[in-house]
Amino acid sequence: MEYLHLLPDHVRTDALTALHAERQRWVNQDKKGFLRYRRPCEALAAFRAGHVDCSGDTVVIGRADEIDDERREEVRRHLLAFKPWRKGPFSIFGIDVDAEWRSNRKWQRLLPVLPDLEGRIIADIGCNNGYYMFRMAAHRPRLVLGFEPSVQHYYCFRALNGIAAMKELAIDLLGVEHLPLFPACFDVIFLMGVIYHRPSPVDTLRDVLTALAPGGTAIVESQAIPGDDPIALFPATTYAKAPGVYFVPTGSCLRNWMVKAGFEAVELFCSHPMSSAEQRRTEWMDFESYRDFIRPDAPQTTVEGYPAPHRVFLRGRKKG
Repeated sequence: MEYLHLLPDHVRTDALTALHAERQRWVNQDKKGFLRYRRPCEALAAFRAGHVDCSGDTVVIGRADEIDDERREEVRRHLLAFKPWRKGPFSIFGIDVDAEWRSNRKWQRLLPVLPDLEGRIIADIGCNNGYYMFRMAAHRPRLVLGFEPSVQHYYCFRALNGIAAMKELAIDLLGVEHLPLFPACFDVIFLMGVIYHRPSPVDTLRDVLTALAPGGTAIVESQAIPGDDPIALFPATTYAKAPGVYFVPTGSCLRNWMVKAGFEAVELFCSHPMSSAEQRRTEWMDFESYRDFIRPDAPQTTVEGYPAPHRVFLRGRKKG
C-alpha cells in the first residue's frame, strides 16, 4: 500500500490496512479463477517500457523497437489472457489493443470541464484496466487511486503499470462502498459507469461527497434513458442484457440525486445516445456488445423493450 503516505492523516489507515490484507489473502489464492490473471501479470513484470505517453487518444506503453518480434509475441499472448478488454485503446510495444469501448471519446467529452488535476489526489471508482487513470497521469497528479473489485481488471492494470512504472498510479481491490474509509480525502473523484449498478444511488453519492475534500469535485457519468423528466427506469431483470442494473435515470433525475446528496453547482454538461461506433466487438473483446443489446428492427429500443441507452455526464462540487 505504497499510496497510504500520500493520503491525509485523518484517513482510516488502520481499517484500510486490515481490509487490504484481507483482500490480498483472497486474491492470492492458488485457484484457477485467480491464476488465470495472476500468471500473465507476473510474466509481464519482466518487461519495462522506455517510453510512455498518456497524452493522446491511445495510451502508449513502450515503442515497437524496444523489444524484438519474439518477445513482442510473448507480450501479446499474455495480454490476450486478460480478454475481454473493455477500455482502451492502448499500444503496448507496438501491439494495438482495440478494446470494446473507444474510451478516448468519453475522455474528450470530459476535457472541457476537467478540474485542475496537477498535484491533486484523485480517485477513479470502478477503474477497470486503468485507461482513464493513465489519461489522468498526463495532467501530473500527485496520486490517482483506482478502486477496482474485479480480479481480471485488477491484474490487467497491474500488468500494464508494471510495464509503464508510473508511480503516481495505484490500485486496490476496493469498491465504491469503501469510500467512507477515506473521509475528506480526494480532491477529485471520478464515478463513471457505476451509479446505475447501485441499489441506493443517493446513498452512494453521499459516500462520494463524504470522501471529497472541501471544495472537491465529482465527475459522475452514467448510462441513462432519454428524456427531460426527472425519472428513472427500474428494469425487471436486465437492461440491455446487463444484470445488476437498478435505477437508470434521465440526466435531470441524476442531477436531482446529486443535489439531494448535498452537491453544489451541479451541472449536466454532456448527453448523447449510445451507438455501435463507440461500443463494439473487436479481436480483444469478441463477445456480445452494443449491437447485440438493441432490437435490430427498432434501434431505439433494447432487446427487453426499454428505451435504448444514452450516456450523461455531470459535475458537482463539495462545499468548501
